[in-house]
Amino acid sequence: MSHPASSLPDSSLPDSSLPGAPLPPAFAVAALRAAGCVFAEEEARLIAGTARTPAELAAMVERRTLGLPLEHVLGWAEFCGLRVAVGPGVFVPRRRTEFLVREAAALARPGAVVVDLCCGSGAVGAALAAAVGPVELHAADIEPAAVRYARRNVAAVGGRVHLGDLYGPLPAALRGRVDVLVVNAPYVPSGAIGLLPPEARDHEPRVALDGGADGLDVQRRVADGAPRWLAPGGSLLIETSGRQAPHTAAALARAGLVPRAAVCDDLDATVVVGTPAAGRTG
Repeated sequence: MSHPASSLPDSSLPDSSLPGAPLPPAFAVAALRAAGCVFAEEEARLIAGTARTPAELAAMVERRTLGLPLEHVLGWAEFCGLRVAVGPGVFVPRRRTEFLVREAAALARPGAVVVDLCCGSGAVGAALAAAVGPVELHAADIEPAAVRYARRNVAAVGGRVHLGDLYGPLPAALRGRVDVLVVNAPYVPSGAIGLLPPEARDHEPRVALDGGADGLDVQRRVADGAPRWLAPGGSLLIETSGRQAPHTAAALARAGLVPRAAVCDDLDATVVVGTPAAGRTG
């Protein structure tokens, strides 16, 4: 549910050039362009395609010109080919996090027990279930607004969402049964929050961004608890930054997991995967 300090909101927009997509009203394009939106025409087309009335269109354009993230204005974000419901005060899933889903999908099988910690809108868990097939999906987040949206997004795949801190709200029956544990914990160092784009720092919850002094506070807590929840042969996958990856891997190793890093240059994405060492139990 987080992104590194160098991350900007994704410049790639959902495909608004499909046949039948409405032409953006000239006033919307002009207003967005004047507000500094780099992709004013594409954004106006998406807003026009979402608004149900001219009054709603005008209100949505105004919210965008005031700096709200486009996804919050639309009420959805495109992620792994899905429309994920989001809204004010909810972290917007980043395109780079699609790599986390791909790496997890390579390890999961239909029927697997999947846990999405720090789930935010539930985008990762929902996309993973859609890619793999039926799974037993549980998701958890400490932010009530995020949990409300996550419950909407995972309903289609039969998942359950729990409100609370990390492993705390998960059913005890999951201990030792989790095949795939996916985590997009906050990993922006506290001192770098002010360097984030206004759309992130002003409109997304700080708890979804701030990873502590070095950005790894939550990751370390996730790693420490993972061995008690993973099934034999299970895997923990944590999104991190390239710079932080060696430290993320070290945290997993200290917890008794064997780490490896996976990198996608196209998405500027890094995932550290950990599996229990042979003979190691929680």
